[in-house]
Amino acid sequence: MISIIDKHNCCGCSACVQICPKQCITFEEDEKGFRYPSVDSEICVDCGLCEKVCPIITPNVALKPLHAYAAINSHEEIREQSSSGGVFTSLAEKVVKDGGVVFGAKFNDNWEVIHDNTETIEGLGAFRGSKYVQSVIGESYIKAEFFLKQGREVLFSGTPCQIAGLKTYLKKEYDNLITIDVICHGVPSPLVWRDYLSTIVQKYNTTTNCISRISFRDKRNGWHKYGLSIYSNVDNKNRCLFWEFRWNNIFMKLYMNDLCLRPSCHKCMFKAGASQSDITIADYWGVGDFLPKLDDNRGTSLLLANTAKGCSLLKDGISLSDSVNYKGALSRNTAYFNSPIEHKGIAEFWDYFFSNGLIGIERNILSKYKRPLKNRIVSWVKGILKKLTPKDLLNKYRKQRVKDKYEQI
Repeated sequence: MISIIDKHNCCGCSACVQICPKQCITFEEDEKGFRYPSVDSEICVDCGLCEKVCPIITPNVALKPLHAYAAINSHEEIREQSSSGGVFTSLAEKVVKDGGVVFGAKFNDNWEVIHDNTETIEGLGAFRGSKYVQSVIGESYIKAEFFLKQGREVLFSGTPCQIAGLKTYLKKEYDNLITIDVICHGVPSPLVWRDYLSTIVQKYNTTTNCISRISFRDKRNGWHKYGLSIYSNVDNKNRCLFWEFRWNNIFMKLYMNDLCLRPSCHKCMFKAGASQSDITIADYWGVGDFLPKLDDNRGTSLLLANTAKGCSLLKDGISLSDSVNYKGALSRNTAYFNSPIEHKGIAEFWDYFFSNGLIGIERNILSKYKRPLKNRIVSWVKGILKKLTPKDLLNKYRKQRVKDKYEQI
């Protein structure tokens, strides 16, 4: 029988819920909005399946990337709607055109994030773009297994822990299964997201029914300066109700400061290829230092092919750069290797949130833990001086030479 004593030991993948033959496990939200399994002991027969499929109890062996690539979707509209280079859509389209099924995260009618599947090109649009909330996986593993046993190709995308949960749930490898995960910083609380959205709705005197689109990675000011935007559809006119740069937006600040993440994210067991996904997708931050031609500030994807199956799909499905050194490519994506450190103000944040919601959170919580101005100035000066060392000046010269070489091609 699955029993969660320490919440750091449950990633919320729901494999235990879906495998239970007696359906005696339910997923229930705790006071912070995170879902955990609850077992009806009167129905449970102690078969042990829930523990066998738990990816934390039965961890995978990490896979080292076989190849790394940079890529951009040639359709600018799709790329604009995507978080980075729009490559997931390219891969998913190939599967759908071959008669397969694609699983991914999308918003439901209440703007909560859920997992769903589609068999159409049109249905892929809902899966585009990062959703900085943990998706409700529902019965997606059960459905994926059904399609796999029918012999249909299945592309299943999700966070590393969700892919790991799918793998342990299935208990065997399927040649017709392709798994794609993302480099994940962590998943914020759905409760905090709901509260945030409620404040926006009240502020702009509208309703969630009038919301037509939400983007956590709106690139109107460029990929490097993305922000959160909310669109509203009133009188058949779709307009931007709200846009805010990520470091000015309270929800994004709480997320990026690690104040509202799921406890298991701080001790993530699925870093550095431990989900065993076929392909890992991420933003190719720093691509301008290696492939200047691919950095136009509209988004570039980093692709890690972790298995032979992943390599095959990438080479057949999309246009790629030459293979790049994956260690260099991951130098700006430290979340691939490292879990976020637990913020020392987490307990204080939650105490304040339960009493006041998000009103005044900036002044009463975030400002307390902001580094003193003196320290920030010292760090800024040190950063400037560091760039003036002979070694860094030489590196800058070399990068410029590389850039000049590409511009001549």
